[in-house]
Amino acid sequence: MTTLGLLQDDFRSARDMKFISQLILATCLLSFTVHAVKRPNVVLLLADDLGWAGLSCYGNDLHETPHLDNLAKQGVRFTDAYAASPVCTPTRVAILTGKHPARLHMTIWRESALNRGNRKLLQPVCVDSLPVKHLTLAEILKEAGYFNAHFGKWHVGRAESYPQAHGFHLNVGGTLWGAPQTFWYPYNGDSYFRDWRYVPDLEPGRKGDYLTDRLTDKALAVMEQQAKAKRPFYVNLWYHTV
Repeated sequence: MTTLGLLQDDFRSARDMKFISQLILATCLLSFTVHAVKRPNVVLLLADDLGWAGLSCYGNDLHETPHLDNLAKQGVRFTDAYAASPVCTPTRVAILTGKHPARLHMTIWRESALNRGNRKLLQPVCVDSLPVKHLTLAEILKEAGYFNAHFGKWHVGRAESYPQAHGFHLNVGGTLWGAPQTFWYPYNGDSYFRDWRYVPDLEPGRKGDYLTDRLTDKALAVMEQQAKAKRPFYVNLWYHTV
């Protein structure tokens, strides 16, 4: 290729990059303008360790999931995608931060992060809590005036790394544990974990109350409250159950 040809290629590359940069800038400005007028509410539902084939909208003929199927019809289904991790803690920190679990040194559920002695293949050193230095979606939305609430399973760290430390105004049920002792009121059972596995900030219930229903009702009440106050909200509704 001649020198002139190389210069032409470089010019075209520079021109293309300039166009792409301008396009990205225009898109960002348009997005900012739209969101400055109206800030949409965000509700993020997360089922624990749910496989992609567990829903009827993905072809499962055993489980009936009509409400989720209806959401899928109105939204987007990922048919060619990979999850950052197949288990709970790494999935959650990836959603919160937008970073791959390996970058956060959180590639296994938190209880196993410090228990590495019983494995044939030793994985890299992991941390058992999400450091507060990592920026989260909730912190960004908080700066934009959102009310942030977390309901249900947290499982990404100890008390110093609970939802309140990562941008949430309200935390109902989020602890270091993957689940309470039982899913029926009073949710603590009668085993060794009776005093440990608790559900914080959930008002006393009554016998027969199921935790999934209680969390849903609490989340709906908070959303209605924020809607009346005309304040945009971001709600994590992360169920312990599948």
